[in-house]
Amino acid sequence: MAGALAVAGCATTPQVPTTTSRPMTNTVGLERVIGRSAAQLVSLFGDPAQDFREDGARKLQFSGNACVLDTYLYPGERGREPVVTYVDARNARGEDVDRAACVEALARR
Repeated sequence: MAGALAVAGCATTPQVPTTTSRPMTNTVGLERVIGRSAAQLVSLFGDPAQDFREDGARKLQFSGNACVLDTYLYPGERGREPVVTYVDARNARGEDVDRAACVEALARR
């Protein structure tokens, strides 16, 4: 019985996830994507590898040999087309990489 109590004591209360988006405090080098529409991103990078939509928001993911770029689009004002408000970039191992460098690498392909 003591063993069962010890195992029960290891159980944890599920944690409610918090937002995973970090504030865009440094947008230098991201002028080509911040504030752009989905059509403008496709024009710059080609077709996205993935396209997610949920509750008016949209995430377009672009990938290449250098990196994976996630772009998050949200509608600004009521009835307006969603535009990029946040971007995140990582390498094939999932490690964060410079977002501006990733944008440049994907735009050159």
